[in-house]
Amino acid sequence: MPLFLEKLLSVCSGDISSCKGRKLPSGFHNYTLIDDLMTLLNNRNGFYGFESALHVFPFETAGEEIGVVAWNDNRLWIDCYDDLARNALFFAEDVFGGQFCIKEDGIYTFDPETGSFDYLAPDINEWCKKILEDYQVLTGYPLANAWQKKHGPIPVGYRLVPKVPFVAGGEYEPDNLYLEKSTVAMKARANIALQIRDIPDGSNIQLKLIDGD
Repeated sequence: MPLFLEKLLSVCSGDISSCKGRKLPSGFHNYTLIDDLMTLLNNRNGFYGFESALHVFPFETAGEEIGVVAWNDNRLWIDCYDDLARNALFFAEDVFGGQFCIKEDGIYTFDPETGSFDYLAPDINEWCKKILEDYQVLTGYPLANAWQKKHGPIPVGYRLVPKVPFVAGGEYEPDNLYLEKSTVAMKARANIALQIRDIPDGSNIQLKLIDGD
């Protein structure tokens, strides 16, 4: 097992799903790092880390736990972003629902409020290294910890979403966070991303917020 993958797994939860030896459908294999993802999920079939701030999807859906195959079904939430969330394989998320994904040249983050991708690492092992080195920023752990001390554990299938969107000046504070179902949150913030996609940086914006149901 790659070194940093082993180190990350050593500080995270056990398998979300006990099923092992699974394979992703053929449509996923056009990504160069698919073998990396298979290695990750066959060693730990979905898991949580840093008090649930990091969530890696298992292969398959089990109850309220959405699997990576279902999470990447365009009809679930990706289509809501028009073309902004295309050409990526989403496999994990931070506490705010910010996505980690595979693109053709490496691992990227995807900001659900802006629909923007940012390069993070060349492969899964280096992604694990980045998470270990900077988990407080990359997973949102400090806010996950503070919010859960006051409100209790984050339920399966939910993330902490800002009441006032971060892109609109919302503060990274526990009082600006509320529980929302992951799919609902992604759909609602797709609406934000589409509203601001063509607005120049620094411009004033007036967002129309909608329910993601």
